Amino acid sequence: MINILLFAHLQEIIGEPKLTIELSDRTVGQIKAWMESQYPQISLQHVMTAVNEEFATDSTVIKKGDTIAFIPPISGG
Repeated sequence: MINILLFAHLQEIIGEPKLTIELSDRTVGQIKAWMESQYPQISLQHVMTAVNEEFATDSTVIKKGDTIAFIPPISGG
């Protein structure tokens, strides 16, 4: 199992701040593709990703027990 933390509009669209899924031993890019197939109303193309509180790339491999955070760009003043 892995945990996915959602922030800002991603949380609003999906309706949950956190998802727990059974996808491990996949890359961040593969997890993003899975998320977009499950929730076609979201796009993860421009989000920053952290794995276990460290920034990650789409090639980072996710292991069982990891926590992924998808952080959309936020603007403000």
